[in-house]
Amino acid sequence: MPASHPLDCPVQNALTSRQASLAVARGDVLRFDPAYALFAAAGPEATDDEWVALARATGPVALFETDPAVPAGLREIDRIDCLQMVATEITSGGREVAHEDLTDADGPEMLALATLTKPGPFYAKTHRLGPFIGVRHEGRLVAMAGERLNLDGFGEVSGVCTHPDWRGHGYAGALMRVVARRILARGDAVFLHARISHADTIAFYETLGFRPRATPSYVVMDLA
Repeated sequence: MPASHPLDCPVQNALTSRQASLAVARGDVLRFDPAYALFAAAGPEATDDEWVALARATGPVALFETDPAVPAGLREIDRIDCLQMVATEITSGGREVAHEDLTDADGPEMLALATLTKPGPFYAKTHRLGPFIGVRHEGRLVAMAGERLNLDGFGEVSGVCTHPDWRGHGYAGALMRVVARRILARGDAVFLHARISHADTIAFYETLGFRPRATPSYVVMDLA
């Protein structure tokens, strides 16, 4: 049965619209270039053999949808159960912080911060999926937030993280508000994902104006 909402299959919709230039395909199975993300998705005519061929050629792949089914020939090696949240407006309030637009030159430092803080899957070129902003202290990147999946009508806030030494300064909320409002300003709704087990994080996102929509799982798969 076809998805009834674009965010039911955000990866497929991103790879067939605004982020199509980053797609790697085997038949009716698509994935992001592995330097950007593990996300993959199947079109309506996809076969298990195409999944296997893609994994063999490009390495592990990940489904990101509700009740994902592992194709024959692949095996699940990791799973993160998530809550998908959406906002059509962002609440006012919260502190403002001095921030800067990050560039490709900042990529290694962004990867290091994400590797330390683990906001979610982050690879060598993940920062190129969308614009990122950050906070620096004495030249050191201590917090960042940006965009990841980008599909017609929707932009995802992602990569939100703060160095452990600089938590408690309100950086996450301030940066998220800037990123989310930029998405809204171009006419899109905003969405994000949180680990479903992180109740405090979900409650924080609700204070910004996000509301629960679905419960997808991020399932990483490799050859069986």
